[in-house]
Amino acid sequence: MTPKKKKAALVTGGAGFIGSYLAEELLSQGYRVYAIDNLSTGSLDNIKGLREHPDFNFVVGSIMDEPLMERLVAVSDMIFHLAAAVGVRLIIERPVDTIETNIFGTGIVLKYANRYDRPILITSTSEVYGKNEKTPFRETDDSVYGPTIKSRWSYACSKAADEFLSLAYYHEKKMRVTIVRLFNTIGPRQTGRYGMVVPTFVKQALLGHDITIYSDGRQTRSFCDVRDVTPAMITLINTPKAYGEVFNIGNNVEISIAKLAEMVKRMTGSQSKIVHIPYDKAFEKGFEDMRKRVPDTTKARNLIGFQPKIKLEQTIRDIISYYRQ
Repeated sequence: MTPKKKKAALVTGGAGFIGSYLAEELLSQGYRVYAIDNLSTGSLDNIKGLREHPDFNFVVGSIMDEPLMERLVAVSDMIFHLAAAVGVRLIIERPVDTIETNIFGTGIVLKYANRYDRPILITSTSEVYGKNEKTPFRETDDSVYGPTIKSRWSYACSKAADEFLSLAYYHEKKMRVTIVRLFNTIGPRQTGRYGMVVPTFVKQALLGHDITIYSDGRQTRSFCDVRDVTPAMITLINTPKAYGEVFNIGNNVEISIAKLAEMVKRMTGSQSKIVHIPYDKAFEKGFEDMRKRVPDTTKARNLIGFQPKIKLEQTIRDIISYYRQ
């Protein structure tokens, strides 16, 4: 009897924080995995535990390399598109890379997914809701952005353009495309280098540095463990009813940034001081932020039973353990 051929999944951004966990989850579910990353924000350390796996194939390269992308799409049965410029600090420091990678890169991936008729999951972001203050955010809510002279909004607009293009492929080309908007995904291996708040707080606390809160700290976020997120992504790409749809994936439990800092300080046993820094000093003059960012995940729960299981305290405990090692 001929053994059943393993399905192959392509993960763009596969050496990134989320991409590396997604690759792990796919391998654990019996997939063969092709991963591509240009290592601009990804790291070989993230996938060091996977490199020897017989079903893991890693390529250092760019999604802007069309011949390479065509070859990888052709040998894959499905595509998870995670490669993107991420993090508020990176967006401000390298706006050209942000816009070109997010828009042109996604266009290339979609073109070949369509040519080879592969289902594709596009990762978007809670940032697309912009300054909308109506929470929790539902997938049908309006996006409200600041002016184009504030580079901070270029990321949100570029990801919204990705969504428009993806849905255009679905409607016009009948392509099997699903969009997920991720809300503050966290876990071990995440770096604070580009402004991610939880690893930044943990590292500051463990080193005895000041724990730096931007603005008044009353802004709220909802954090979801990466190990709850990646199985949902795999379920969605394998659910035909998800094609042509947008889903919020995250946790609907809110916490203020000030309370998060206090939690990290307490859990690390740190003597660090908690200090406040104005946005203008931390980023750029006139910087704008979202005061609240919490998802309504009813749509994902109703379709695939999505429900985060890992509590914030457990995730922070695991991140602390990772950084101590």
